[in-house]
Amino acid sequence: MIITRTPFRFTLGGGGTDLPAYYEKRGGFILAASIDKYLYINVNRPIVDDLIRIKYSLSETVERRDEVRHDIAREAMAMMGIENALEIVSMADVPAGTGLGSSSCYAVGLLHALSHLKREYMPLQTLAERACELEIVRLRKPIGKQDQYMAAFGGIRVLDIAPDGRVAVRNARVDVATLEELNRNLLAFYTRTSRNADEILQTQSRAAREQENRVVENLDKIKEIGFRVLEALERGDLARIGLLFDEHWTFKKELAAGISSAWLDQVYDTAKGSGALGGKISGARGGGFFLFYCERDHKKLRAAMAGMGLREMRYRFELEGTKVIADFGAGRR
Repeated sequence: MIITRTPFRFTLGGGGTDLPAYYEKRGGFILAASIDKYLYINVNRPIVDDLIRIKYSLSETVERRDEVRHDIAREAMAMMGIENALEIVSMADVPAGTGLGSSSCYAVGLLHALSHLKREYMPLQTLAERACELEIVRLRKPIGKQDQYMAAFGGIRVLDIAPDGRVAVRNARVDVATLEELNRNLLAFYTRTSRNADEILQTQSRAAREQENRVVENLDKIKEIGFRVLEALERGDLARIGLLFDEHWTFKKELAAGISSAWLDQVYDTAKGSGALGGKISGARGGGFFLFYCERDHKKLRAAMAGMGLREMRYRFELEGTKVIADFGAGRR
């Protein structure tokens, strides 16, 4: 039995520029931070039969790989050359559809577990690229590369994406005191909604591929704001990050219809009126978590968000990526 633990992430800058439709023309840039909320994958070889059992929000028991309905599980098994005789159980601290990269955490965590089960160890760069191949190439999901890389590497990372798709991963140069202050002042609230981002991402990708000037120019601007967020973070100018989040919010809403809503706009305005300098919504479509940067009177912001029915998620930054947290050895063939 193998258990992997893979962290979720917040995007701090450059979101959307990791889509192939954009980075193939302009190059992408992502600044993101992993958090101590995780997706756990448990894999095991059954002892008494050769069936495939998969438990997630549903439960499957089938005889052959091609009968598996969970698309990521099915393709991960194919990539690892496993036809049957496998049990997969997943659990997560945060539900799917909340904009924290859950599907890629599943892909990375499962590939990691299966490679460990087979004793075919993968470097993190390879693991991230295999997960990208699984989701973007095999399953044709209209997503970018940041989620797979952040799930694999963790930490406070900068991803520089070349037009040919190669991703260079580096650490943001942030001292401990700055990181602690950012953690204290960056508050996360659950909007009580989840979403499937595919439709919005398809709209963005189609517009970027067609060189729709407004979308491409906004993504250029979002990338440029991301550069400035990184600069402010590495300087320790955290108030500037809050103001840049506010600027980013304005441009992100112009990327595609459905990114925001009247209610989310009301939440945002209420947060700003309660001390937040700016904020970001997780994921490509309205829903998931709102991140607000607030330096003073956290109590006032928390009360305002609670009054609107939003629940705060307390978290810490996570400096490690996916890892095997248990290997009991039993059931390996």
